Formats: sequence, C-alpha cells, structure tokens
Amino acid sequence: MRDGHRPARMDKPLNVALVSETYPPEVNGVARTIAIVVDGLRARGHDLTLVRPRQGPADRALDETGFGEMLRPGVQIPRYSQLRMGLPSKRALLQAWQRRRPDLVHIATEGPLGWSALAAARSLDIPVATDFHTNFHAYSAHYGFGWIARAVAGYLRNFHNRADCTMVPTEEMAQDLERLGFERLRVVGRGVNSATFSPAKRDQVLRGKWGATEGTPVALCVSRFAPEKNFPLVLDAYRAMRAVRSETRLVLVGDGPMADELKRSGVGVVVAGRLVNGALSAHYASADIFLFPSTTETFGNVTMEAMASGLAVVAYDYAAARQHIVHGRSGLLAAVDDRVGFIKHAAALVRDLPRARTLGRHAREVAELLGWDKVVVDFEAVLRETIAGHAAMAVRRHAAA
Repeated sequence: MRDGHRPARMDKPLNVALVSETYPPEVNGVARTIAIVVDGLRARGHDLTLVRPRQGPADRALDETGFGEMLRPGVQIPRYSQLRMGLPSKRALLQAWQRRRPDLVHIATEGPLGWSALAAARSLDIPVATDFHTNFHAYSAHYGFGWIARAVAGYLRNFHNRADCTMVPTEEMAQDLERLGFERLRVVGRGVNSATFSPAKRDQVLRGKWGATEGTPVALCVSRFAPEKNFPLVLDAYRAMRAVRSETRLVLVGDGPMADELKRSGVGVVVAGRLVNGALSAHYASADIFLFPSTTETFGNVTMEAMASGLAVVAYDYAAARQHIVHGRSGLLAAVDDRVGFIKHAAALVRDLPRARTLGRHAREVAELLGWDKVVVDFEAVLRETIAGHAAMAVRRHAAA
C-alpha cells in the first residue's frame, strides 16, 4: 500500500543514519529537501547521523547533541563542478555502524557512497529506506546517450529494490516506476515554507535593477542550467512574450553547464547565479510569471516555491504542477512536450498581466496549505513502518529456518 498519509506514532526516538551525496551549502532541490527533513526529524527528538562527502578542505563534521556528521572523501561530478560525489566507503560505514548500530539507514542518493551504505546496511541486517529524487534514466537523451536509458533504469531499479522501501514524491511517479519494475514504493510528498517564499518579499529596488517598473512583466526561471531542464524552451517562450510586450524581462536564477552559453545568448537575459535564503525569496517574489519547462523532474520543488511567492506558473502537466495546480485558476499547464502550448500560455500572461497576478494569488492560497510539518510526520511514519516490517520479515525467516 502506497499511503504516505498515516499519522506518526509518538514512539521512542529513532537513531537514523541518513546518507546523501549532496547537502547545503550546495544548492539544488535534493540538498534542500534533505536538509529540511533533517531539521524536522531533529525537532521531533530523533538522533541523526548524516553521512556525506566532504565539500572542501575547510569542511568540518558537526557534532551536536542528537546530531553528528560523518564526512567521507568525494570528487567533483563531471560538468557540475559545484557538486561532489562520494567515493566508496563500505568499510568505514561497517565500522561506524558496528560501534553504534542505527535503527535504520536512509539513503537519499544512488552514487558510490549510497551503494556503500546499502551494502554495509545489508551486511549488518539494518533496515534500509531510500529516496528516489532524480530521473537519471530520463536525462540520458538530453546528453546524446538515449541508448543507455534502459541500462540506467536497470541500475536504479537494482539499487532501490535492494532496500526495504523507496520513497517517491507523487502517486504519478510511483506508477511510472512500478511499470519499470520498482518495488515497495511509498508516497511521501513535498512541502514549501510559505513564510520564506512569500509575496511579502517583493522588492521594487530589485525590479528596478532588472529595468522593470511595477507594470513591467517579469518572467523568472529558477533551475539548474543544463540540457535536461529544457532551457531552449525558456528562451523561445521569452521571445514570444517580448513579441507581445517588448519591455518584458526574463530573470534566470541558477547555475550549471549552460551558464556561460546563457550569458552569451544576447536575448536580454539576466543570469543571477546561485542564490539562497533571502536573496532567492526576493527574486521569486519580485517576478510575475514563472516558466518551468522541464520534463525530467521527479517533483520540482521550485514550482511550489513559485506558487508560495505568488507567481503565475507556466509548466507542463506533470509532477508538482499536476499535483497542485488547477489549470486556469492557479496556473497554466501545457500537455507534456507541447512546446507550442507552453509558449502560448506564456505569451497569454504577458498580454493580460492582471490575470497573471490573479493566478498567482490563487497559487499562494494553495501553497499556504502545503507546509513541511506534515511531510516530516509522514516521513517518520514510513521509517517506523519500515523498521517494523524488517523485524517481522526477520522473524519469518527465523521461523522458516
């Protein structure tokens, strides 16, 4: 049963080892999500050990009451110099978990460090939960390697099916993965902090730096600048928007392998770079329309951040947009891969900016009901059920021996 909405029981605190190859200050959706879950579980009284790659020579492991870090060697990911990938660490994890055995190991990423954690936990018969955060098998075609998509999907399936359960953010994603042979899937949604991302963060001074008055349409895209994010469609939509109103501005917030190309694009694009905290919130709230053309998301946290910031979202009808946007009321949705429809929606909002702002107000109302607290409760419930299920399986194996 894929029910991510059972209430958590107030049982004894858990001792959880959480393994992730990305974590703040790295800026991406996986890192932000994992950090929020860590904070939420700590607030609920659980003991956590975070296992992650060392992010630089000055990086030091935290050691606080109820929370510690275990830093492992890592290397830069090709084409993503701002991110690191953990190196195999099975022996070190075995030694650490033999000294202090966790109740459960939760693995957020499927790289070498994640595989080491999976192998170590299985050797010690510790329950394992995993997250499915990234559609790596769908990325292949965007890099000219579509022929390996089946192999990548097999790699991911082999990894996750060795765990006791795999958490996914939507029922839609669970169904897609089931068709690919993934097992024991559990739906645990995502949330948004509607105090951090809020229309109240709108900044007229910032808009002025973009060359925009209050009446100037400003389109925003917050994403990784990479082929799998479908960036050419952002630029095509922007050109269509400028054909309707020439003063329209486009702001791109992010980083990635296409950053230099975008800076040279010559289409009046502002590349704001990687932003965090208040600067990111201000950029969201100071725009009017959010363009999100990706078709390779497992969820798309930025969609909810844009909604919470009061923007009219133009997106494809899947992932977070399908789950939380009602077309024509809280945003505009195009059928997946309907480039023409996506561009028409973007141009229509520039033609009718009051409508865009009405959509944004309704989107904000939806986002205010989607806080992270319930997500953390659901996450904890799945962890407890995974531990109980693993124990029951061990009893059955013992009885059958």
